[in-house]
Amino acid sequence: MRQLHPLTLILALCAAPLAHAEIYKCVDAEGRTTYTNDRSIARGCKAIQQDLPMTSVPAPPRAPAAGTSPAAVQNSSSPGFPRVSPGDQRARDDTRRQVLEKELATEESSLAEAQKQLAEQESVRMGDERNYQKMLDRLQPYKDKVELHKRNIEALRREIGNLR
Repeated sequence: MRQLHPLTLILALCAAPLAHAEIYKCVDAEGRTTYTNDRSIARGCKAIQQDLPMTSVPAPPRAPAAGTSPAAVQNSSSPGFPRVSPGDQRARDDTRRQVLEKELATEESSLAEAQKQLAEQESVRMGDERNYQKMLDRLQPYKDKVELHKRNIEALRREIGNLR
């Protein structure tokens, strides 16, 4: 077993009271209770006795009003709950489909252009590219652009497939 140096023990005993902080219990006008160790916030709060054991227990979940199911509470016409008629939702879905199909057509034409640029660059042999790696390094941005357009097209098709 390792022994503590006497100086270390003295410093630890001296620092222990410094780590001790007073805890204050504050109750606001609406009855909510908060606890703090900040004296500037704790004005008008009561100091808690330090010799009492403290635990942290979460508040119990609030039960919905009697006679209401959770589904009824969720679908209730509360002021912050937006309601959309089926016709409006169908129109929104149709507009979204049109936008996605337009983006898909744009991405497909961009893919074709990127593939064309890649093919052109593959056919060109630069004089300083005696090393095969130099050619691969030069072509990599073109390959990356082709892959990006392919991933975008795949994502757009997936999104269109998820529409109702």
